[in-house]
Amino acid sequence: MTRRLSLALLLTIAACTPKTPVRSTVSLRMTGAPDDARVIIDDMYVGPLGAVIVRGVALPPGRHTISVERQGYFPCDQLATVAAGDPPLRVVCTLTAVPE
Repeated sequence: MTRRLSLALLLTIAACTPKTPVRSTVSLRMTGAPDDARVIIDDMYVGPLGAVIVRGVALPPGRHTISVERQGYFPCDQLATVAAGDPPLRVVCTLTAVPE
């Protein structure tokens, strides 16, 4: 009886012990210019490029369209597929001015 109780106690403790969490999001780290360009991920405005460069963005697993745009510049569009536990995704978007 004591052996069964000890085994049950060990199983209960094991079930309650926190496991190392798997990151469910992937950090998007960007560099580029101009700072006031708009960052759009999956058709949703995220913020100005300067803020995204400083803070980053947490991306859920899956396929994403990352766009950076500003009036008077050619846009920068990239596709990325990320999975839980991936290292940070690094994206460089330096916009080029449209010639006059």
